[in-house]
Amino acid sequence: MTYLLSFILVSALATFATRVIPFLFLERHTDHPLIKHLGRYLPAAVMALLATVFLVRSADWQASLPGLDALVTGVLVVGMHLWRRNALLSIVTGTAAYMIIVQTGVTA
Repeated sequence: MTYLLSFILVSALATFATRVIPFLFLERHTDHPLIKHLGRYLPAAVMALLATVFLVRSADWQASLPGLDALVTGVLVVGMHLWRRNALLSIVTGTAAYMIIVQTGVTA
């Protein structure tokens, strides 16, 4: 039991440290053009990369309509985000829709 609690504590501290350290060390560099550029374009680039990886790895390319399961959920996520502007709601909706499609075999 002590081993498990110590593992959880170390994991929590490591996760917290990786979130806090950049803010502590980069606080005085927030006006640097590179930091501003990264802050503006990096989130969209990461989301595009994740969407591409999702389409390639998770889509059922052997179905009668190849990739439709991932494309439908991707369009649903984008539409939900444009409508409600809530990332959590978009992610939950897309995940739920994808799981329903996969579990029911709608596109198979």
